[in-house]
This record gives sequence, structure tokens and C-alpha cells, in this order.
Amino acid sequence: MLVKQELVKLGFKCLHVDLGTVEIKEEISLEKKELLKRVLLQSGLELLEDSKHILIEKIKSVIIEMIHYEDKIPKVNYSSYISKKLNYDYSYLSNTFSEVKGITIQQYIIFHKIEKVKELLLYDQLTLTEISFKLHYSSVAHLSNQFKKVTGLSPSYYKELKLRRNKNLEYL
Repeated sequence: MLVKQELVKLGFKCLHVDLGTVEIKEEISLEKKELLKRVLLQSGLELLEDSKHILIEKIKSVIIEMIHYEDKIPKVNYSSYISKKLNYDYSYLSNTFSEVKGITIQQYIIFHKIEKVKELLLYDQLTLTEISFKLHYSSVAHLSNQFKKVTGLSPSYYKELKLRRNKNLEYL
């Protein structure tokens, strides 16, 4: 809503406003475009005009939503899920992502899954086996190996470090 309000204040007629995208009825002059960029930056947002960068942001949003905000991560193949959500061939999405970001979609997914594992470890409500099952790892060993590759620590050592750190903070 913030984006739409700012656009209306600037005199734009919005046809469609959705997370990450805006469709405007008229052509935008260079002056208005620069003004829009400044207003969006003040709100912590960025005007993306390059279609590849827009697509990358959409891919990232789908992955983040899938891993961090859905109650259950879809059991389907990630490539199928992303492809279906964005209505693009996965090969195209994968090649574009790698070209622009310098990492694969799979590496990006792994990074976010490990961030989710860290979060769940710190909540201390699930065992490592339950976390492994929840995030669709084939085994606890697979999760642990991936966690160690990304963080350099085992999941149990990571949890222990965080708990020790929190206890030390309590004494300050």
C-alpha cells in the first residue's frame, strides 16, 4: 500500500500494484522516473527496470516465501514449484539467476534452508530429526553435512554456541 500511496501522490495512475511489481497506465518522463526512484529509496525500496533483475527478485521472493513463510515446504521438486509459480521454464529461470547472481538457484535454496534450520534450532522446540523431516532432508546426516558445509559448524555445536552466548548476555 505504501508504494501505491506514493505513486498516487506523484500523480501516477496505477493499473495494478502487486508485491514487487507495479503497472502504470502512462509513459513516465525521465524527471518523474528520477523523482519516483528517490521517493522509493526513502522508503527503502528500489526501482528495477531491467527485466532480468525483476525476474531474479521474483525468484528470490518465491524461494523465501516457500522456505520461511509457508507452514509446510512443498514436497514437490523445487524446480517445478518455482517454474509453476512464475510461469517460466526452469532452465530459463536457472540460467538467468546464475548469470545475474553468480550462484545457482539450488545454492540459494540451500542457503535459505540452512537459515531456517538455524532459526528452528534456536527456538529449541524441534529436534534435529524433526527439523530434517520438516525441511524435507533425506536424513539428519544430510542436513548436518549441508549445515556444516555452509556454516563451518555442526548443528549441535551451533546451537551450543548460541545458548552460551545468550547466557553470557544475561550476565551483562
